[in-house]
Amino acid sequence: MLISVKRAGLLVAALMLVAGLAVGKGLKPWNGDRTPPFDLKDLSGRMHRLADYRGKVVLINFWATWCEPCRDEMPAMQALKSKLGAKPFVVLAVNVAESEVRIDDFLRTMPLDFTVLHDRDSAVMKAWGVKALPASFVVGPDGRIHYSFTGDFEWADDKVVKALTDLMRRRQ
Repeated sequence: MLISVKRAGLLVAALMLVAGLAVGKGLKPWNGDRTPPFDLKDLSGRMHRLADYRGKVVLINFWATWCEPCRDEMPAMQALKSKLGAKPFVVLAVNVAESEVRIDDFLRTMPLDFTVLHDRDSAVMKAWGVKALPASFVVGPDGRIHYSFTGDFEWADDKVVKALTDLMRRRQ
């Protein structure tokens, strides 16, 4: 049976998503290479560079509107941001390769007060080695990745809040 290239791509994406869901239950200490930089625009056209956030803990989450686990974890990221309040913490939700219209339509159904960035051509996703969505990285005040996670995650869990608060206390 022959399938189209588009359908084959969707099948591969679905399999990678399922594989990502099977990854462990907690934040994984990062043992990969250096932290890739990025320059991405938000939905208002303002440029954001990872280097601009040095001195803060940054949760970078790669997601798409078609990804159900991505949509499911958005409220948990919002709750985490609320729990950490005025601390030096930022959430950057990096939408991968979708139209701004589609992203805006989604955000009207789920109001979020963290920054949504647009990786139009998936170049940043590829540079970060993301193979499945959602994929998240926690960057410390020193600008290095400290933790990662693939799959839907309960970001507002007290253990996660403690780990991120401890990371905020580390020297740069």
